[in-house]
Amino acid sequence: MKNILNEIPADLPEELFDSLVKNENVHIERIVSRGHITPAGQWLDQQRNEFVLVLKGAAKLEFEDGRVVSMGVGDWLEIPARVKHRVAWTDPANDTIWLAVHWG
Repeated sequence: MKNILNEIPADLPEELFDSLVKNENVHIERIVSRGHITPAGQWLDQQRNEFVLVLKGAAKLEFEDGRVVSMGVGDWLEIPARVKHRVAWTDPANDTIWLAVHWG
């Protein structure tokens, strides 16, 4: 058994992606951000649907249509495939731990 809130490196120069479950139908991962964002001018344009849940910390997601969504502990969002978005902000002083589920 593992705990999703444990085993986070003290030094985190890049966002951390850990696959928890992955097969042809679904990919479940833990993402840890500490001030990490999607570089300016870049958009995530994923081929699969994504469910994201903030387990710890805080973040802001920006969508190509201009919408900005602030997320805190317990907040979740479904992002349909091909909807362009980016991580606009995560707390630089604390870990933001996401649970992401990709399917479809």
